[in-house]
Amino acid sequence: MGLMADPLPVPALVVREHDGHPFYEAKFRYGGRQVKRRVGPAWLIRSAAADADWDSRPGRVPEGSFDERRADVRAAELVAAYVRDRERGAAKARERDAAGPTFREVAHAYLDWLERIQGAKPATLRQHRSDLAEPGVSYRRGSGKTHGYIMAAIGDRPAAQVTGEDIEGLLGTVAATGVSPRTVNRVRDVVRAVFSFGMRSSKFRLPANPAKQTDRRRTAGPAALIFYTPDEIEALAGVLEQGEYRSAGTPRDELDARDDRRDADAVRVAAYSGLRLGEQLALRWSDVDWRGSALTISRAVSAGVEGPTKTRQIRRVPMAEQAAAALERLAARGEFTSRDDYVFCNALGRRLDGSALRRRYKRARDVAGLRPLRWHDLRHTFGSLLVAGGVDLVSVRDAMGHAQLTTTSRYLHARPAAERAASFTAAFRSGPSTAGSTNG
Repeated sequence: MGLMADPLPVPALVVREHDGHPFYEAKFRYGGRQVKRRVGPAWLIRSAAADADWDSRPGRVPEGSFDERRADVRAAELVAAYVRDRERGAAKARERDAAGPTFREVAHAYLDWLERIQGAKPATLRQHRSDLAEPGVSYRRGSGKTHGYIMAAIGDRPAAQVTGEDIEGLLGTVAATGVSPRTVNRVRDVVRAVFSFGMRSSKFRLPANPAKQTDRRRTAGPAALIFYTPDEIEALAGVLEQGEYRSAGTPRDELDARDDRRDADAVRVAAYSGLRLGEQLALRWSDVDWRGSALTISRAVSAGVEGPTKTRQIRRVPMAEQAAAALERLAARGEFTSRDDYVFCNALGRRLDGSALRRRYKRARDVAGLRPLRWHDLRHTFGSLLVAGGVDLVSVRDAMGHAQLTTTSRYLHARPAAERAASFTAAFRSGPSTAGSTNG
């Protein structure tokens, strides 16, 4: 039986005072709690009698004020409105309970699980939170606002009632903005991850994952990796070292010159050791094994937070002479070279800002007239030059920290085709003498 079927509570009328002006207040109990509602200005005057506080004011009651009769009627209306709102709220709550949690509720729980239980990297969390943001939320930096396509489309829907057609509609909306198929697939993957979490969760127990019914967009295969030659690496480092990337006419003091030499060696270490930028920013002198000619990579910076590496594995990277020479120059700076200090630091010994380093790199690259490769392509340069030089894929995989050998195999393109053609020719010449023979 609904709440409206029960008798409405009878309010008690009380006179209150504010700044010397009286007003009526209705008090009543409902659902086990006491409720107070302001009725309005009371048409009363201060009583001259000792046993009373207020007397009725003479004259016609003006519009907007209340005598006791009007106040009783208004109090009854307030009670009815309160009960009606409570009933509607209870009905909506019953509907929500019957329909189950909304996608938004599941998504928020998923993000919490991703951070607390899975320990996802800060950059991963930032991307997921951006994809699952509400529409129109201002970015932390800049003047832009989130599109919130996912929440706008299915955020309010009971998660168990979302269909594959709903998600296809969402993906179509995202695709219509002109983003790449890869971005559309990322949105699909996030929605699919939320539903997968909801199915596993004992709290939500979702019956199915409708995102599995949708199709991934076709994306172009990975393009051949482009990389710099050793001469180009040194040309780029030279522009940084000499400060030629700086604005014309800008004076360069000794501190600037030291920073430029540091950035030049940062480029060399990236290209000759294959570290990810986050790994390089987290590198400390205790990670440099001079005697063993190796770097121990155990930490990385992600979204400004230092934590484990991308694969959560510790690896040792052989330190080529070119990388070792750059590190030796950095170690000779005279300060911030103790075991706990960062290898790449500013004048105060603090970790470098990766975004600022990338910006300086791009300016130097353009001044050097080189192909517009990203900082991350210095890592690809490392892998490509190793494979081109005949280093086996397993050694390259271990040095780069790839989880799968198939990832490392992308660098096979760097091995000269003529070299492989010669090995094919040799294989054909030295085939087994029994080839093509049959028995009987």
